[in-house]
Amino acid sequence: MIDVDKQISAVSRRLGNRTHEAGELLEMTVSQAYDTDAADLWECVTDAERIQRWFLPVSGDLRVGGKYQLEGNASGTVESCDPPHTFTATWEFGGGVSWIEVSVTAEGDGRSRFTLVHLARVEEELWDLYGPGAVGVGWDGSFMGLGMHLATGAANDATEVEAWSGTEEGKRFTKLSSDAWCEASIAHGTDPDKARAAAEKTREFYTP
Repeated sequence: MIDVDKQISAVSRRLGNRTHEAGELLEMTVSQAYDTDAADLWECVTDAERIQRWFLPVSGDLRVGGKYQLEGNASGTVESCDPPHTFTATWEFGGGVSWIEVSVTAEGDGRSRFTLVHLARVEEELWDLYGPGAVGVGWDGSFMGLGMHLATGAANDATEVEAWSGTEEGKRFTKLSSDAWCEASIAHGTDPDKARAAAEKTREFYTP
């Protein structure tokens, strides 16, 4: 389905802290360059028809001030948009609210970069148990899905992707993603032993 090692290596993962009107938040940054121009990549992350091809079906009003709903997942409000470069929105899921910042930048030679920043309050119990991989592994899967869509232009087959996640290659993707977020956590200052224990719990959670 995809070159697992190449995909894991293509993604940049970074953790930081940010002072926000909601308080002190964890800043999770995920970024990858793709073999498509910035206009096409912008359409991929802002057009409802394109979004469902690689991520999830989305309904609602995708304009500033509008509310959106991802099928079976998060909802929220689009807070700002500066096309074709950036948009921000709330990310509301499971009774909690976090924030996303999406940007698209041209890199030349027909390539462009998709960067997603996810800002959230740290719940210490969940952080100690799973670390950043609890969210990060999910985002890694989404970045993989975007690459698969861009490779063919077609919609990803959700059933096929789910089945692949249970294969040895799919499980290896989960482990490598969890390990990569573990390294990001250690770089952020987490005790290495605690970060590795959390990464193993994350791998177990995501592995069918």
